[in-house]
Amino acid sequence: MEYEATIGLEVHVQIKTKSKLFSQCPYRFGEPPNTLTDQVILGLPGTLPVINREAVLKTIKAGIIFGCDITEMAKWDRKNYFYPDCPKNYQISQNTDPICRNGYVEIELLGPSRNVMGEHKRIALDRIHLEEDVGKLTHFESDSGIDFNRAGVPLMEIVSKPDMHSAEEAFAYLNSLRMHMVYADISNCDMEKGEMRCDANVSVRPVGSETLGTKVEIKNLNSISGVKNGIEHEIKRQIQALRDGERVYQETRRWNADTNSTTVMRTKETAFDYRYFADPDLMPVRISQETKSTIMAEIPELPFAKQERFFTQYDLPYTITSVICTKKTLSDFFETAVAIHNNPRAIANIIANDLLRELSNVDQNSDKELDPRETDGYKISPQALAELVKLTDDGVISKQIAQAVFIEMFRTGKSANEIVREQGLKQNANYDELLTICQSAIEKNEKAAREFRGGKDSAINAIKGFVMKETRGQANPTMVDKTLRELLKP
Repeated sequence: MEYEATIGLEVHVQIKTKSKLFSQCPYRFGEPPNTLTDQVILGLPGTLPVINREAVLKTIKAGIIFGCDITEMAKWDRKNYFYPDCPKNYQISQNTDPICRNGYVEIELLGPSRNVMGEHKRIALDRIHLEEDVGKLTHFESDSGIDFNRAGVPLMEIVSKPDMHSAEEAFAYLNSLRMHMVYADISNCDMEKGEMRCDANVSVRPVGSETLGTKVEIKNLNSISGVKNGIEHEIKRQIQALRDGERVYQETRRWNADTNSTTVMRTKETAFDYRYFADPDLMPVRISQETKSTIMAEIPELPFAKQERFFTQYDLPYTITSVICTKKTLSDFFETAVAIHNNPRAIANIIANDLLRELSNVDQNSDKELDPRETDGYKISPQALAELVKLTDDGVISKQIAQAVFIEMFRTGKSANEIVREQGLKQNANYDELLTICQSAIEKNEKAAREFRGGKDSAINAIKGFVMKETRGQANPTMVDKTLRELLKP
């Protein structure tokens, strides 16, 4: 029997705000344990929560981006559970009236090759609601510690419908979700810092069946690749269990990346177990059309729409737009540089190849939203990049020299003109001197010269390479090609 998977994801995203959701207490990652708490966070008697307006507005922004229905009246509920990382023994969340319902996340699957855009699909959403985060447990050999710094941080829970059917779709969904959140400045979505966390609900059923299989939740998925690997494993585990005549139980399982397997944590709680009821200390939030219109006007051009525009406006290939358009910092950097010097293809190539290569050498964390203008000790501006491309277009330096100049610019922060002047890198356009070097190159590459005269056009490249080496890359490539072809005529 053939089986198919059904997957739904519950993604928690920490919202970028200066203070916590129901308290003026600040939050910063990496502070000493239990230094960012107050009476409200710890649930001390007599304290009352006050709603963080920015967190609500950014949740509405996410809902608009993903085409959700924004409620006119959102209310707060208490979700009761007794874990040590929940200081009040309940979490303020939204059960019956979340801020956002329905909507979708557009994803792009891998294409048949790197040069071809993959299929675009819409993954349906069930809801987006706002709640407070809990503390963090750290387990030691014989005891555990609780850090309440994270408790109370605004947390957006994005719940998809069971609308994915492969680990690849889940991988693309998370990448798209993170890309849009960072673009709109809602969250940094750094999974290493816990700013984006994901639980996956996976079930399998016989192909053609209309009844969903038993759902298993996977936790401890600490990276996007970890989500993909965990789902792939769980699909195989459930299919094998069914083929062996075993029963799949509804439970929560922990993913272990070291062993590439899942293990049982607990049976799944239900809404009844949480004993939800309306929070008596918080008034509902009314969301007006004026508020939604104001937020909508602040949303930037989103990545997939920007990619389509870059195709037509700048005539860029997919291999370039798929890199530049995924990060707002890079696309803004590109357009600022093009506005200064209008050579989109050359500027885009340097950003997608040279700039990203140097940035990755600085920070190996591929999940980080690197800003080429703010990387410590390696500052380069769009204006500086435009100047470098103009020097190449004007024939002042060759493309080969430009690559070396770029690396020096990135390392030192100096301008292209400054580096070219200091190192004497200006192209040599002296025809008499170039003619002498080309004649010598032909004499010292007799075999290549003979092959070229015999009809093998590519043989000239060996002679060109000799000339460029002799001139330290400072000869004008166009002049070299023209001079060699004149000298090599039969």
